Amino acid sequence: MTRNHHDTGYKELFSHPEFVQQLVEGFTPPELARLMDFSTLQNHSGNYITPLFEEKFEDVVWSVQMVWEGCRQEVYVYILLEFQSSVDHTMPIRLMHYVACFYDHLRKQKSARPAQGLPPVFPVVLYNGSRRWTARQDIYEMVVPEPPEFLRPYQPHLRYYLVDEGAYSEAELHGRQSVLSGIFEIEFASSRQALQEAVNRIVAIIEAAPNKRRLDRVITRWLKRHLVRMGADVNLDNVNSLVEDQSMLAENLRHWSTKDREEGRQEARLETARKLIERTDMDDQMIAEISGLTVEQVTQLRAAK
Repeated sequence: MTRNHHDTGYKELFSHPEFVQQLVEGFTPPELARLMDFSTLQNHSGNYITPLFEEKFEDVVWSVQMVWEGCRQEVYVYILLEFQSSVDHTMPIRLMHYVACFYDHLRKQKSARPAQGLPPVFPVVLYNGSRRWTARQDIYEMVVPEPPEFLRPYQPHLRYYLVDEGAYSEAELHGRQSVLSGIFEIEFASSRQALQEAVNRIVAIIEAAPNKRRLDRVITRWLKRHLVRMGADVNLDNVNSLVEDQSMLAENLRHWSTKDREEGRQEARLETARKLIERTDMDDQMIAEISGLTVEQVTQLRAAK
């Protein structure tokens, strides 16, 4: 099975503990964040070759100490970066396999001893596809029809927590005052103006952050990757800081927006001319005057018909 994981820059983002904290605090059940001591976050990420799917998959794994009923326990936050254009209905199977492989990794590294029990894992699927996620979230739900009651305890159970970026409204993202919510907003900006407003919001958050310089550097790299993936016709060579080069980036985005509008208007002119050529007996001069094209352009369209 071949999967195309684009270079979204998310793997780099989640190599920094503050983004893991923002994900948990802003996009998972609040009771989970209340239990976690984020100062204890440790990165355990790695790409694993899985025998079932025969692929490397993009994942990010962090451990964090959690206090529960007076006991301090280590829990692993397992984030699967799922950046595909379509919903993957095999996700429950994949997650069950990946978590099992991760437990096996802990066993081989002697980080966990099965005889003494295994640490809890919180599996998260972070999805940024344009279609809303419809795959089942627990592998048990894939067993259909539901087996008779005496067989149910023997069926597999593993539920993952879904963060579907596109499912959040602009108001919901604004309510989460974090750089990560601004990134989600940029991913699904409906216009160049909305994109610029999201960038401005991120810049304001960065400027107020204690680790301003490092955060600025990380987000600038991510945004440049994102704009390249979008096919943005902007000059990014001299943009090295969102904070310091904000006006330069804004000018580039305005230029991009203006060029897009002009390209849209030109396509409308061409479409008008094509229809007039196909449906009327007008000469090229008259069609040029109506469509806004030059006579030469109309002549070329007629010749290409």
